[in-house]
Amino acid sequence: MTIKVGDRLPDGKLSESLEFDATGCPMPPREVSVSESAKGKRIVIFGLPGAYTPTCSAKHVPSYLKHYNDLKAKKVDEIWCVAVNDGFVMAAWGRDQKAGGKIRMLGDGSAAWTKALGLELDLSVRGMGTRMQRFSMLVEDGVVKSLNVEAPGKFEVSGAETMLRQLA
Repeated sequence: MTIKVGDRLPDGKLSESLEFDATGCPMPPREVSVSESAKGKRIVIFGLPGAYTPTCSAKHVPSYLKHYNDLKAKKVDEIWCVAVNDGFVMAAWGRDQKAGGKIRMLGDGSAAWTKALGLELDLSVRGMGTRMQRFSMLVEDGVVKSLNVEAPGKFEVSGAETMLRQLA
């Protein structure tokens, strides 16, 4: 069953790496509890099929970086980017995207949380296995207030511009 407006986020464990070693490799990720991290906060979460993929790198993450200050001005406490990648990959991608200190780059390496949301996408035909559908949502104290799920292969409703209009 796909999550919908009014639902509480399912709890789950994501991974996040915030530090890099002397060679530039991400340090081992720490486990992040979704329910604990969302408690008492207003969060914009956007999900995407994968780190370093064309639309995700050229459009999705950049839209949130471009509008970071606008989102913060609308009382958004945190912005999360979640993908079915491990925390090491998400950290390196976040560094490459210059997202540090702005967007939390969270990995759902086994797609367990993705499946709990009901937003999994089978890209096995393209050699990518189970991935996350492209979406955005506004979450307040763990409850979904708005949800924008893209049609397959599209990037029309999950960017920061749509979220800003919904926050107005």
